Amino acid sequence: MRALKNPNNYGNISKLPGKRRRPWRVRKTTGWTIDPKTGNSKQLWKNIGYYKTQAEAIKTLADYNANPFSFHNDITFAEVYEKYSKEKFENISSSNVNGYKAAYAVCASIHNLKFADIRKAHLQGVVDSSGKNYPTLRKLKVLFKQLYSYARENDICQKDYSEFVDIVKHKEKGDRMKRKPFMESEIKTLWDSVERNDYIQIFLMLIYSGVRIGEMLDLEKCNVHFDERYFDIVDSKTEAGIRKVPIAAKTLPFFSHWMERHDCKTLLCSPDGEPFKYRNYVDAYWKPLIQELGMEHLPHDTRHTTISLLAKANVNQTIIKRIVGHSGAMTLTERVYTHFDVQQLIEAIDMI
Repeated sequence: MRALKNPNNYGNISKLPGKRRRPWRVRKTTGWTIDPKTGNSKQLWKNIGYYKTQAEAIKTLADYNANPFSFHNDITFAEVYEKYSKEKFENISSSNVNGYKAAYAVCASIHNLKFADIRKAHLQGVVDSSGKNYPTLRKLKVLFKQLYSYARENDICQKDYSEFVDIVKHKEKGDRMKRKPFMESEIKTLWDSVERNDYIQIFLMLIYSGVRIGEMLDLEKCNVHFDERYFDIVDSKTEAGIRKVPIAAKTLPFFSHWMERHDCKTLLCSPDGEPFKYRNYVDAYWKPLIQELGMEHLPHDTRHTTISLLAKANVNQTIIKRIVGHSGAMTLTERVYTHFDVQQLIEAIDMI
């Protein structure tokens, strides 16, 4: 057997002995193992193909190294997710990463299917059998869309079936109907209890800002501007979510307290000075405190509360959308032409 020498990790071209119709073999090293008999390391190979001429083999190996995905017709849903996440997760917030991981876990039934063989029926089956609420299904559909975009860019599949997945029929399911604003009496209870527990401050910081819980947990100190009384959301699930959020005068002392409480990079941290993970915060702080206060609320209820309080104070609807980062509810004119400076947002948040 004669082999042509190539650069490290480039691959191997060899001519097999005997009379063969396609004698030129192209293969790549996929890993190494230890031979139990000799104790020596041994290469593990993946055959790319067999070719009539050396020229065909050389071109194939070059093409493979330029775009290995086009040769991986057997790549699975799980493998696409793994490759996608290695690139994507470095540039998004931890709360978004956790959201994608949770959505991927729901897809266990298709993890081992070849990505190119997956159709709309498979994806819809994941949605319909998940038992998840509508917000979770939205994240799931976003994951589908992201994976298909990645797969098409890398020639793993030709068609995007994610666009045909229907989640609207599940809109009224799950805990959507449980979501409700805090009542005035409950907000008063929070104010009456805030001195005895620092973490109740976070409830009020959420209620008087309208940010998503993930946005608050990921907020870094460098993006809080005390003199101007606002903070920047620099990473969000929507384009409109990238915004300046006014700090209400009544919660400004809480922001100051958490700024000085520890040396953590993020504004909010656990007692040991570590940034919060969403699940850790909800399970260890939100749920116990809400139960202790005799209330039944999800973290997202604070956002509904902000919108309700601003509407009750007769704040302009477009200003409300700007504060909470609602893009879907905005008209084209509101999205493109309407501009409010931070001072107007501050004046609005101080009305509640």
